[in-house]
Amino acid sequence: MFFIPGIKEECDMSMIRVENLTFAYPSSYDNIFENVNFQIDTDWKLGFVGRNGRGKTTFLNLLLGKYEYHGKIQSSVQFDYFPYPVSDKNKLTTDILSEVCPMAEEWELLRELSYLKVREDVLWRPFFTLSNGEQTKVLLAALFLNDGHFLLIDEPTNHLDMKARETVSAYLKRKKGFILVSHDRCFLDGCVDHILSINRSNIEVQSGNFSTWFTNFQRQQEFELAQNVKLSREIERMKKAAQQSKGWSIEVEKTKNGTRISGIKADKGHIGHKAAKMMKRSKSIEARQQRAIGEKSRLLKNLETAENLKLTPLLYFSDTLVTFSDVVPIFDGKDICQPISFDIKQGERIALDGKNGSGKTSLLKLLVGQQIEHRGTVAIGSGVILSYVPQDTSMLNGSLSEFAEANHIDESLFKAILRKMDFSRIQFEKKMEDFSAGQKKKVLIAKSLCEQAHLYVWDEPLNYIDIYSRMQIENLIREFSPTMIFVEHDLAFRNTIATKTVYIESTPGQSCQWSR
Repeated sequence: MFFIPGIKEECDMSMIRVENLTFAYPSSYDNIFENVNFQIDTDWKLGFVGRNGRGKTTFLNLLLGKYEYHGKIQSSVQFDYFPYPVSDKNKLTTDILSEVCPMAEEWELLRELSYLKVREDVLWRPFFTLSNGEQTKVLLAALFLNDGHFLLIDEPTNHLDMKARETVSAYLKRKKGFILVSHDRCFLDGCVDHILSINRSNIEVQSGNFSTWFTNFQRQQEFELAQNVKLSREIERMKKAAQQSKGWSIEVEKTKNGTRISGIKADKGHIGHKAAKMMKRSKSIEARQQRAIGEKSRLLKNLETAENLKLTPLLYFSDTLVTFSDVVPIFDGKDICQPISFDIKQGERIALDGKNGSGKTSLLKLLVGQQIEHRGTVAIGSGVILSYVPQDTSMLNGSLSEFAEANHIDESLFKAILRKMDFSRIQFEKKMEDFSAGQKKKVLIAKSLCEQAHLYVWDEPLNYIDIYSRMQIENLIREFSPTMIFVEHDLAFRNTIATKTVYIESTPGQSCQWSR
């Protein structure tokens, strides 16, 4: 039987109940969810975390009633989804917001925009002229003005600079009644009071922010690993005992038809009985062994592993690899930031920081040889080899094998890295256009890790990447210390990785600064 979300069926008015939820895509043999049960309060601020490809967005779509499923989803609220699909971005922003929240008063909308530090004049501009951050903020403001609605927020921080993330996090902290999919640890800590975690075999709900949940989850995993060691030893001991008992039984059974002992014929009945007892003991030990194995498999159902990644950066013969001298990217004939000057030296990991639209991505594109209108010079040392991870993943299509061949990287190494980043083998058979956004980003990172380079140039590499993989990449960079320049707004990642930050100033009359 199928149930449509939003239809009340003997449901507590303040709860969303999920009972025996089972779902698989028609094209797949494997269930994404199987007999999942939990309930959440509609006043909670829920952070939704889990590995890429585990079904976070799929679950949100199930709440929205987009797919048929087995089981029950019971709720008295209406679900709204972010990002909201804007059909005509040429319309004035105020007209679009009137469609999103038709019952809201203008003063209410202006109040919400003030909380989000958005100027009122954006309402009277065409929507397409707003920055990514402004578009995110105005749509969130409008969606939260729909009374009685429960908001499903899917990755709102992508392409938001750090200041914008702080603002949105503070705004969400004022609100209630939402599920927030995000992999930004600091962002989650700032605005949620419960964590909804999609694990290897179930979905669990826990009170607290991300840090509280992660600490508890780590403790649980440590306990499971300790129990696993104990059970493994017990299973090995029982295997030997069972094999020994079975061997004794066979040897005793052989004596039934043996030679006379002191001239007396062997008692086949007695020997057979003795052999049967030994065989029974062997079977009993084997049964205990199987129960222990079953216990072990249940214990390890949610164990998350993150194998260490490897990187082989190249050493450059000179201390300085790149020099930026008074560089200014130009867009539509206008300077988009103040002149920028800095060096990239061997072993440095430089984070570019600045508001959205200040030219961070343009600088990286100039560095990798793309045609960007600019003033100033970017001097790259002779023979410097670069490895580039772009923001955009739209070019990814076809198979992983074809991608590896086209980019002249070792296919076996490439797929081994993806396996370590939690790619299942079944993903290797799919086309890349069918991957999740996080899986596509992992493809680009894995390609870069296959490449030996003097300088790694990464543009928002962590967009859509799950928390475990972020930590995996952090550990990799700390271990192998490659020379890097990158743009990334995940504060936890920045604080862990960057050895220097270059601040890009987009306000006229000021220049960029840098600090260690």
